[in-house]
Amino acid sequence: MHRRNNGIQAVLAATLTAAVLMLGGPGVATAQDSMKVGVGKVMLQPKGSDKLPPPAPFRTEAMLKQAAPTSQWYSTLIFNAEPSPIFAQPLSFKTTAAGFEMSLPQKRDGPSGMPFEKYTPLSADAFVYFPHADALVFSPVAFEPEPAKLARISDWAVDISMARGPDQLLATIAHGSPYAYFQLSRGDVRIRLPAPGERLATVSDPRHLGLRVKGRSYVVFGPEGVRWEQASPTEWIGRLPAGKGYFSAAALPDDKPESLALLSRHAYAFVGDTTVAWKYDRGAGSLESTFSAKTRVMEGPDNGPLLGLYPHHWHDNASVADKLGPAYDTVRGKLRLLAASQFKTTRAWQGFVPHWPKLAEGPRLSEFNDQFKRDFRRRRDLVPGKANPDNWRVSVYWQGKGLTRLTQLAAVAEQQGDTESRDKLLEIAKERMEWWFGAEGKASYFLFDKRLGTVSAYPDEFFSVEQMNDHHFHYGYWVRAAAEIAMRDPAWATKDKWGSLVDLLVKDIANTERGSAEFPYLRNFDAYEGHSWAVGIGGAGEYGQAGNNQESSSEAVNAWAGLILWGEVTGDTALRDLGVYLYTSEVESINHYWFDIHHLVFPPTYKPVETSMVFGGGYFHLTWWTDEPRQIHGINLLPIAPFSTYMARDPGFIKRNLDAMKADTEAYNKRGKFPPNPPPADVWQDIFAKYLAMADPAAALAAWNPRGSVEDGDTPTHTLHWMLSLDSMGTPDLSVRADVPLFQVFKRADGKKTYVAYNAGKAPLAVTFSDGKTMTVAPGALGRTN
Repeated sequence: MHRRNNGIQAVLAATLTAAVLMLGGPGVATAQDSMKVGVGKVMLQPKGSDKLPPPAPFRTEAMLKQAAPTSQWYSTLIFNAEPSPIFAQPLSFKTTAAGFEMSLPQKRDGPSGMPFEKYTPLSADAFVYFPHADALVFSPVAFEPEPAKLARISDWAVDISMARGPDQLLATIAHGSPYAYFQLSRGDVRIRLPAPGERLATVSDPRHLGLRVKGRSYVVFGPEGVRWEQASPTEWIGRLPAGKGYFSAAALPDDKPESLALLSRHAYAFVGDTTVAWKYDRGAGSLESTFSAKTRVMEGPDNGPLLGLYPHHWHDNASVADKLGPAYDTVRGKLRLLAASQFKTTRAWQGFVPHWPKLAEGPRLSEFNDQFKRDFRRRRDLVPGKANPDNWRVSVYWQGKGLTRLTQLAAVAEQQGDTESRDKLLEIAKERMEWWFGAEGKASYFLFDKRLGTVSAYPDEFFSVEQMNDHHFHYGYWVRAAAEIAMRDPAWATKDKWGSLVDLLVKDIANTERGSAEFPYLRNFDAYEGHSWAVGIGGAGEYGQAGNNQESSSEAVNAWAGLILWGEVTGDTALRDLGVYLYTSEVESINHYWFDIHHLVFPPTYKPVETSMVFGGGYFHLTWWTDEPRQIHGINLLPIAPFSTYMARDPGFIKRNLDAMKADTEAYNKRGKFPPNPPPADVWQDIFAKYLAMADPAAALAAWNPRGSVEDGDTPTHTLHWMLSLDSMGTPDLSVRADVPLFQVFKRADGKKTYVAYNAGKAPLAVTFSDGKTMTVAPGALGRTN
């Protein structure tokens, strides 16, 4: 839906009952309705008629002691008595009054039943939908459960309790697992089928019930001594022996006997705790992620778990290439089985720098200088050309875009040697952040909600309060802007000034303390799928039938770039390394599931070259507010800033994407059905020019209109600086690594390279690039060599 931990891990819960506490050093004072953080303040109660975020009551007593895990693939569970489907891949699940549903989603070719069907009909080639349908339903015979509750979480597995009093049916589900694992406190289990099923003759073990139902094959693995009784063509009863109230259920990937044997061998190793650990190797310029699952063997030999690897796990991963088994066809492409309790991925750290170097003399330098003067004169406008200096108080999201515009323009001024203009721009940014951080507005402020464990921003926009949406999108702009300020004014960012409030926003979206009562672990980030989710309450309503979703993947990367910069500038290496992990993982998943640059995910029936919206059960070429093609293509590009060079990995894709946008726009204009207040015909033309410049700077300069449309977080000055820089230095060369986190290499068509690195420290920094080039960067400076 679109529209680290240093020093504060144990603070926030206690601040609500103590008068003065320590928050990373400074005092934090609380009053009945507010809490002082450094020299700033957050509210503890809403102002006026504002409402708190929704409660998340469907959690067990143990889970109620932890912060609510919003914006996750399973978050629908904790907010809804009748949750939407949960897409775990390859299986989907849903809890209902009738029991616990399990399905193997299959691609639906027609538009019937699609979530957006009533509002914005899509052609059949503009979406991919794997709905939760034709499910098996598991329920206890001895009791009727109350609504399901979230009982336990780990990095990619959850326990779901369907209980009544002391009786309980406990289901464990996990990303990538072909199984659901069940534990029943007493009695037998009932299995209802969506249609009469055919018993699989290949299943010979008396403990196992194999069924083929509506084109899908399932096996239920019962304990020793179980008896399977058919009550009707669509119902089976599993008579469970006393003391053996457990079973697992799986969908088969195919009809091969070896696949059945594989799933039978691992069916009794019940997955429990799952973790993803990361390590940024600065010297090697790489990120290693380790995925580990612990199991409990219910009976028989310990054969370990069976894990399903997504394309971003197995693609270009030599460590698992010769160990993979059968595969499921899923909405994420081929999900390949691995018989192991652990696997690793290693990806290069591509790097970026906070800003680019000074423009040298050139034929367009005077044009650039004139453009800067114009943008500097209107520096207090939220939208260039519209003098409305109060608009920045409207909402955190739009203010965040304004902060980006100001700090990027300040960085350009600095590199051009105009420190006076830089300081004036930064003063405006600080003034506006401090106004919000001081909770001075009647309707514009931050609030800490202890019930859920969250910082919410008011006024509510894009349902960021009502549905807990988009926190990483919104706060990411603020964290990155704060880092830009801290580079030039370290005193502003100290914890006894404004740094603690920035830390609070960081904590909201990037807490790494599992089980914390203050904030959930990595609120938006899905550690197994490798990308973020945007909807706080998970899937809900009609759209929720496709699961949770994320639209603007580029704004997620913006947030993680902000963590890297804030961590590097403030000396918090743990936060910086977390940012490297989140950034690298999100980019890898974007390249697979939004852009499909490896051609492993989108089916042949899907015609767009990219997707704008990734759901748990689908892809939709649309936005939440319009079907206008330029915005559909652009929402996963903006904001374009120095961290955006990950998009340069495939210059051919950039050109294909823009060519497709042109064709889509022509078809849209020919259709002639426009909204009442249509956007400019060249909407976001600056974003597309910057995007094209990463593949063809000369073409971008020729296409860009300096008097054309400007995206709200950008300026013509920054756009021109970007294109001229790439025209001079060449496009990003992502094949070169370095032994520092903040670096970038550019390569011209003639082979000449430009090496850039930023030193946030207080001593000279020696940099070695993987191609042998070396340089030394002065403290607090951007270094450049050719």
